[in-house]
Amino acid sequence: MTNLELHAPAPADLEGDLASLRGDCARMAPHWAAPDRITALPISPSLIHGVTVPPASARLLDAMSEYGD
Repeated sequence: MTNLELHAPAPADLEGDLASLRGDCARMAPHWAAPDRITALPISPSLIHGVTVPPASARLLDAMSEYGD
């Protein structure tokens, strides 16, 4: 379905310039700190319950040489 609703373009400069944007980003950066890297440990497939894969996705993966062939 095509979205035919048109929107007017946003003004190019609402409150400042690139320098003010970079300053805003620098102030926000501490609020979005990434957690320490967590390494996932492998688990036994017998412990995985309730996972369902649609048939089309299973066929797609089966056709990929890395997974199924």
